[in-house]
Amino acid sequence: MPETAPGRSPVAAPGGGSGLDAFIAGLPKAELHVHHVGSASPRIVSELAARHPDSKVPSDPAALAEYFTFRDFAHFIQVYLSVVDLVRDAEDVRLLTYEVARDMSRQAIRYAELTVTPYSSTRRGIPPQAFMEAIEDARKAAEAELGVVLRWCFDIPGEAGLESAEQTAQLAVDLRPEGLVSFGLGGPEIGVPRPQFKPFFDRARAAGLHSVPHAGEATGPQTVWDALNVLGAERIGHGTSSVQDPRLLDHLAEHRIPLEVCPTSNIATRVVPTMEEHPIRQMVEAGVLVTVNSDDPPMFGTDLNTEYAVAARLLELDRAGVADLARNAVHASFLDPAGKARLAAEIDAYTASFDGSGGAVPAARG
Repeated sequence: MPETAPGRSPVAAPGGGSGLDAFIAGLPKAELHVHHVGSASPRIVSELAARHPDSKVPSDPAALAEYFTFRDFAHFIQVYLSVVDLVRDAEDVRLLTYEVARDMSRQAIRYAELTVTPYSSTRRGIPPQAFMEAIEDARKAAEAELGVVLRWCFDIPGEAGLESAEQTAQLAVDLRPEGLVSFGLGGPEIGVPRPQFKPFFDRARAAGLHSVPHAGEATGPQTVWDALNVLGAERIGHGTSSVQDPRLLDHLAEHRIPLEVCPTSNIATRVVPTMEEHPIRQMVEAGVLVTVNSDDPPMFGTDLNTEYAVAARLLELDRAGVADLARNAVHASFLDPAGKARLAAEIDAYTASFDGSGGAVPAARG
């Protein structure tokens, strides 16, 4: 499958209009950078807020929309953690996980690596084994009933320090659920240097987990270098500031280290001033393997289909170029080789047979 920069067509209008939107809607996709709690739809957040009235999160949908208007990255983290606090028992965990998969199925997402922060739940009193059973039960049901294959990335919440890193590594290694494939690091980057987390990434990697830390989102390219050289990163979450260092871009391109790019997220959290200034085009033109993702979609008023449309406009892509973006995500995923081949073949078949009617191909199951 191609791992090249997406193609452009001089005959296709930037963004592609409704025809391209219809193509994107049915295009089979993989998503690699999307957060578990951050994917809670307004309906689910409202439901959880009503169940837990002591929370600061409003249950009224209109008030919730205002609540999700972020002043800056620090404010986003504050709001995000308040939503995390709504997930208080295993039933909450199972409900959230399955409903996230349901939303994915409506977007023709066939495979997703969902970033899960178990420490945030276990420290609130959810027993670790109950947490694992809840996400695994939801994962199996989602695949059987919705045709969505989920895998987990357990991430360290950087703002919680080394204690959270120790517990996350312990949960990942000692209670490793069947769907766990990778180990990450999220939360704020400013004041949270990457190198301090090396022992925990070493432990996870020794257990066979892939390294996928966030880096270079709210800080400069040195954070990306640290993620690569110290944490052994195989993919970089965001990596927005990589474009500030030509040597880093060359390194990412040469070693085919994918970037998990989330355009709307970067604008919402103010790490990029405007969409027109987003560096995705510089990344692609430098030969970097770019994947497109939604990060915390309901919080940012987006979804993966919208992010593909945004990327198509910024990169001036036609249908073939958008399909290449989808193939990039499959290539960069940790799906098994047979699964990659099946999903790539589904993308190829859909692209070849698309007639502009907007009909989505049925979800693959089993």
